[in-house]
Amino acid sequence: MLKIVYPNCCGIDVHKTFVVAVIAITNNQGITEYHRKRFSTFTNGLTQLRDWLEYYSCFDVCMESTGKYWIPVFNILEEQTNVCLAHPKYVKAIRGKKTDKKDAQWIADLFKHDLVASSFIPPLKIRQLRDLFRYRMKLTQLQVGEKNRYQNCLTWSNLQIASVVSDVFGKSAQAIIKSILDNPQDKPNIEQLVHKRMKNKVQDLEIAMEGALTPEQAEKIRVIKAHYDALAICKEDLEQMFRELGQDYQHQVKLIQTVPGFKEDLSALRIISEIGCDMTVFDSAAKLCSWAGLVPANNESAGKKFSTRISKGGKYLKPFLVQVANAVVKSDKHPELRNKYLKLKKRRGHRKAISAICRRLLVSVYQVLRKQEDYNPVLQGLTEIRNPDKTMSVQDAVRFAQQHGFNVA
Repeated sequence: MLKIVYPNCCGIDVHKTFVVAVIAITNNQGITEYHRKRFSTFTNGLTQLRDWLEYYSCFDVCMESTGKYWIPVFNILEEQTNVCLAHPKYVKAIRGKKTDKKDAQWIADLFKHDLVASSFIPPLKIRQLRDLFRYRMKLTQLQVGEKNRYQNCLTWSNLQIASVVSDVFGKSAQAIIKSILDNPQDKPNIEQLVHKRMKNKVQDLEIAMEGALTPEQAEKIRVIKAHYDALAICKEDLEQMFRELGQDYQHQVKLIQTVPGFKEDLSALRIISEIGCDMTVFDSAAKLCSWAGLVPANNESAGKKFSTRISKGGKYLKPFLVQVANAVVKSDKHPELRNKYLKLKKRRGHRKAISAICRRLLVSVYQVLRKQEDYNPVLQGLTEIRNPDKTMSVQDAVRFAQQHGFNVA
């Protein structure tokens, strides 16, 4: 018989407009008594749920993470109860016997035997910071979309300025485009509009801007630019809010800033918003990396190992770490990471090498927060400078030749 860990616990099936709660009370003889009740998801209904749990002295609760609907329930219950938030795949009910009450009872039965793995939920302040950072990422994605649409308008009008300048949203390019929008009938004086470092490209710019901008495309460009600038202002407001909310975490921010790639305070705060400051919730750095989706998954059957790609977890944290890792490996300031990347890249390719560097960065963040000490590059074990002549072994040379179409016997 399975051991009963929580003799008095509750399972909650969460929906948009209501929740179904089942309290499971097990006596010394192992007999379980169930109490069921349905509550609305309005604040009044969730307050009644909290009082109902207190009436039965039930302070251990388990519920599945249904969309965003679990958040109001969690916010109201977290102060006086131990809330276990479970991934739906771990509490899936038996097919054919699925009702709201049976789902809630099934969750309670699993939880009382401690068979449900709890998801990591940081404190409220960290959750608020996380929500704002993720919203800022959405604004950045909107800006990228608007930049692409802006470029499409220029291509439609055969204004090939992007073929000459590196950034269409740079000062010189924007000055030229603004001049065309303000005076569509006149040819812009490009030599007066561009920066002095672009004087040698004046002739190329004059040829590139010999397009035909229609009034419709001109208006579309104005709308896109206005929206892009408005998004930039919104991001600035959010960044000011980040710094205000981050005042409580200045010590942790300074520790993380010692790790390569996290020099800016907002970068350190973004890591904190995802993993929190208390590293004791993760048993080891490997558990944190697994939670972040930087560890290969297990997929083995009948002695055969199938795909061992990294998992799909950390969809917000992992892209950010990839950006940081790509910047770090291009710098000579941190040979302990750059050397490891170059060594792995030769054998496994860029993507897997970058994933390994992401893992190292996250482990470093874990260690500085757990031990409360600055980053030490010597502990990485790869601080020696690589041979600058970039010599290859025979095996590497053969593999390189085969990859480029040569037949090597």
